[in-house]
Amino acid sequence: MSKVLYIKANPNPEEKSFSALVGRTFLDYYRGKKPGDEVIELDLYEMNIPLIDGNVLSGWEKLRQGSRFDDFSLKEMIQTTSINKLTEQFIHADKYIFVSPLWNLGIPPLLKAYIDAVCIVDRSFKYTEKGPVGLLKGKKAIHIQARGGVFSEGPAKEYELGDRYIRTILNFMGVQVADSVIIEGVHQAPEQIDAIKARAMEQARKAATIFAQ
Repeated sequence: MSKVLYIKANPNPEEKSFSALVGRTFLDYYRGKKPGDEVIELDLYEMNIPLIDGNVLSGWEKLRQGSRFDDFSLKEMIQTTSINKLTEQFIHADKYIFVSPLWNLGIPPLLKAYIDAVCIVDRSFKYTEKGPVGLLKGKKAIHIQARGGVFSEGPAKEYELGDRYIRTILNFMGVQVADSVIIEGVHQAPEQIDAIKARAMEQARKAATIFAQ
């Protein structure tokens, strides 16, 4: 049995989000293939994701110096504890399903905050004499992303930094990343929305079958 994190980064409800709608199709199909797996759903816009700010940095410094929580401010204690819980949950999962839109060529801010909370040195990666090494070997992930325009080909391809970032940072942590499920062109070609959605749903079902193996 695998532990799966389903990580949704879109404030819209599923019926108003192409990425979440296709993500749900993927997850339902995956559950049908792997009913025994434990799936934990994280809706980042319904969570309190700590930012790495001055409180976190000062809290981490106190931990490095061997300080106890008695020496922490309330904010330092709350934020460092929250980040540690997110990190623990992430590194003990086996599979990750990221669901997000392409926003301003990148990822939503709360998804970046979440990644900052789980990509922690000596937890999910480490530094060696030969450079950084991922510590999450043997785990795998997939990214389901919706794009208003078409960024998979043509001149716009170089501007897509969202899926590229997710794949890069997960590989950095040692995670094997499957081919992404991309829904694109929904704003660029609104008259083709039904066809775009149908293709994405079929792609999601096929990807879920492979991801379940």
